[in-house]
Amino acid sequence: MIKIRHLSKEFGRQVAVREIDLDIPAGQLVGLLGPNGAGKSTTIKILTGMLMPTSGTAEVGGFDVIKDPLSVKRIIGYVPETGAVFESLTAWEYLQLVAALYHIPESEATARIERFGQFFDLTTDTLQDKQLSAYSKGMRQKVVITAALLHNPDIVFFDEPLNGLDANAALSLKTLITSLAHEGKTIVYCSHILDVVERICERVVIIHEGSIVADGTVTQLMEQTGQQSLEHVFNKLTATENLLARAEEFARALSR
Repeated sequence: MIKIRHLSKEFGRQVAVREIDLDIPAGQLVGLLGPNGAGKSTTIKILTGMLMPTSGTAEVGGFDVIKDPLSVKRIIGYVPETGAVFESLTAWEYLQLVAALYHIPESEATARIERFGQFFDLTTDTLQDKQLSAYSKGMRQKVVITAALLHNPDIVFFDEPLNGLDANAALSLKTLITSLAHEGKTIVYCSHILDVVERICERVVIIHEGSIVADGTVTQLMEQTGQQSLEHVFNKLTATENLLARAEEFARALSR
């Protein structure tokens, strides 16, 4: 479902993505990890048609992201790290607009919005009467996730989807994501919450300084690096020092 070959992206002299090769089959739930500035969000933006690569190719669902970006957008859902919405609209108006862009009939769109509202504990009154500017961060995130899934996409990109969600909503979303993968959806999940990635993702890809430095199951990565958790694997592959030891030493220095 996703095929990347020699993909690179440069911003002036800065290389954000460096010659990446990656294949993701249908129905796989992949965790895409990396430190800040590693290139993971840039990669996602290229795959969703938001950025043009400097070189290389990428196909999503069989469509070239450079030659046919609209076809890509029709079959994907995308939850960005910072969800932007039209704050002057109510959630109902915004979601109806999204449905119209995907040519979902109005009656069907209404039914889908109501189902998502029930799933996320957003009442019809809340959806229809409140402008999005009055929503809390967590409520707005629920609307952004709904917008990404409303058209039943084959491929979904989640970039820090748990931002702002309370514990119950986060649990519901994690269960929904794993269930979508079991139903055959292809899921790319970006997050800095590594224990969640370790629990729900069947495959983990780690990007560091624009390049892929690890690709496999959590068990495989722990065996390859001799570490006991995904957090420790991540630290070993992306940090120049033992961050746990540094934190402990810093705490002792503060105490003194």
